[in-house]
Amino acid sequence: MKNILITEKPSVAMEFAKVLKENGIRKNGYIESANWIITWCVGHLVTMSYPEKYDEKLKFWRLDTLPFMPKEYKYEVIPNVEKQYNIIKELLTREDIECIYVATDSGREGEYIYRLVEMQIGLKNKQRRRIWIDSQTEEEIKRGIEQAKPLDEYNSLSDSAYLRAKEDYLIGINFSRLLSIIYGKRLAKDLGEEKISISVGRVMTCVLGMVVSREREIRNFVKIPYYKVIGKFGEQENAFSAEWKVGEQSILWNSPKLYNESGFKRENDAKEFINYFKGKNAVVREVKKSKTKEKAPLLFNLAEIQNECTKRFKIKPDETLEIIQNLYEKKLVTYPRTDARVLSTAVAKEISKNLNGLAKNFQDEEIQSIMKKMVEEKYSTNLVKTKYVNDSKITDHYAIIPTGQGFENYKGLNELQANVYKLIVRRFLAIFYPPAEYNKINVTVTVENETFLGTGKVCIKRGFLDVLRPEKKQEKEIKKDEEEEENTNLDVLNTLKKNEILQVQNYELKDAETSPPSRYNSGNLVLAMENAGKLIEEEELREQIKGAGIGTSATRGEIIKKLEKIQYIQINSKTQIVTPTVKGEAIYDVVYQAMPDILNPKLTASWEKGLDMVAKKEIEPQVFMDKLENYIRSKFDKLVVKM
Repeated sequence: MKNILITEKPSVAMEFAKVLKENGIRKNGYIESANWIITWCVGHLVTMSYPEKYDEKLKFWRLDTLPFMPKEYKYEVIPNVEKQYNIIKELLTREDIECIYVATDSGREGEYIYRLVEMQIGLKNKQRRRIWIDSQTEEEIKRGIEQAKPLDEYNSLSDSAYLRAKEDYLIGINFSRLLSIIYGKRLAKDLGEEKISISVGRVMTCVLGMVVSREREIRNFVKIPYYKVIGKFGEQENAFSAEWKVGEQSILWNSPKLYNESGFKRENDAKEFINYFKGKNAVVREVKKSKTKEKAPLLFNLAEIQNECTKRFKIKPDETLEIIQNLYEKKLVTYPRTDARVLSTAVAKEISKNLNGLAKNFQDEEIQSIMKKMVEEKYSTNLVKTKYVNDSKITDHYAIIPTGQGFENYKGLNELQANVYKLIVRRFLAIFYPPAEYNKINVTVTVENETFLGTGKVCIKRGFLDVLRPEKKQEKEIKKDEEEEENTNLDVLNTLKKNEILQVQNYELKDAETSPPSRYNSGNLVLAMENAGKLIEEEELREQIKGAGIGTSATRGEIIKKLEKIQYIQINSKTQIVTPTVKGEAIYDVVYQAMPDILNPKLTASWEKGLDMVAKKEIEPQVFMDKLENYIRSKFDKLVVKM
């Protein structure tokens, strides 16, 4: 009797074959030895059938055939991979097969790829075990095989995968057809096209809504100018600047002349206010000194590194995923499709293996210098009680980190792949470095009942900042200039004493204006999707509010790619800035008119949360399905009435 092992790709199958050391013979679509057969899918082999496979009449988009919600779903083999499907079918049904080891990618989509094959074959009465691994290293593959669990333990994940596919299928088919029937002719006329179909997707349409809403917010934004009052205090050579802010004691408290706490609506009012200060003494009322620490950011999950690669290398999220998938298959990094930004306790306890592998085998001067300093300064590698380890924040996989292996494959990387790898390495090594430390001084100056605030801040210990470089040389220079300015200000402020009377150099106006929100780029659009439509720049805040996002780590890049492909959005190749097309905005208007709730990230996120609850066995699959079908029926009832 033999065991059979099935992977998602041929390249992965070869790695498993090496680890098993069975000296198998390569045949057409598989490898066979005395004890093992190793075969592979080529991505998806089976897919859901189009409606016309249920009934020929459904080929035509007609209102009387909608909503389409089959009681039993039909599936079919994808024609261009039918050959490999037939090979796998023959292998899985052989009488000499004792156990099937499922080694498709360790995630919902990988699970779905295999389950579809098994279902289509109608496989029965076979022992099946699931291999779940975090990297392609030899020891991880060995561990995965040794600790493989019965496939049935992953049934809830499989249920979630099937439901996700059904949800996308039903919403896409039903609402694309319905909205095209109702609005298609009018839309085609408006766009000057002969015919148009409206493509609606559970996640895709929501993301389009985010892009269009942001663009219109920018388009409709009206800049509001306002004016700040800046005082310059102290002796000529040691003068410092401080900004006026309104307080309860101010003569302008609750004044309609003010735009905000420090700005005037009209320039003349600000100038008049400056005249008020003539001949009045400036006094130091308070000097607050503090030290602050900033720890290294959390590790990369897929969304975070997609955003970072867009900023640094101006590449699209799907390109980033492709690169990291390649690094994963070359054993250089851990599993890419992860939402976690922390490590498990078990991994943290063994982290010296990753570090030792990098130190011994990664021939990069900068990285070696970083690691040398870690040793010389005796930086702790015990992560267990740090913010970088949290078992509760890990579902399927932990954060993306270097394995410390696979360097035989490093030389074959192109420049971009190598740069992405080093980005992952730097983020990983940064967590072992101490926090950056800053000296900060806040000074309050009063002129009668008016308050001026001056601040100074300087980095006194760079800590992890020595590991994480700025994106561009230019930014480094700007940062240096800012630090020099802040340092100067800090030195002056440091000499001040409470109740000290200050010389007044001058008062001047500083022009300011409100600014519109920024457009999305392809990277931070992924971040916004992860955070249910909110683009949150502050990393710590992102982690605090993170819940169910829009789409999954595995699909977000592909959704953006599809929107661009169907010409609903356009992405600038140099800047990666995302804007809607004329067609995209027209589609948005139709959807907004017909069913605005599908544009709401909260609704899409709640569906994703529901799928997650199925995977965690918190709700039954049928409960989710009933809610989905009820939603579709209710929408149809309302929309058909409108016609």
